[in-house]
Amino acid sequence: MAISTEQVFKEALQLPESERARLVTELLATLEPELPASSRSEREWIAKVERRARAALDGAPALSWAEARARVQDRLAGK
Repeated sequence: MAISTEQVFKEALQLPESERARLVTELLATLEPELPASSRSEREWIAKVERRARAALDGAPALSWAEARARVQDRLAGK
């Protein structure tokens, strides 16, 4: 019997936060990166993350979780 995405999602929500984070990380690692992103080195990615983290800590305007989630969903849907 096949398990639906909805069932997996509901069960995943029952996991502790650290396990949900691990699951997300492992799922994202299974997706093929887009060409522009794949051309970046690990050092460039780390620099980008550090730059964004510093900006966030300095109070730079950021996307709300709802907007960020909507952008990710649109991107995954090919919009």
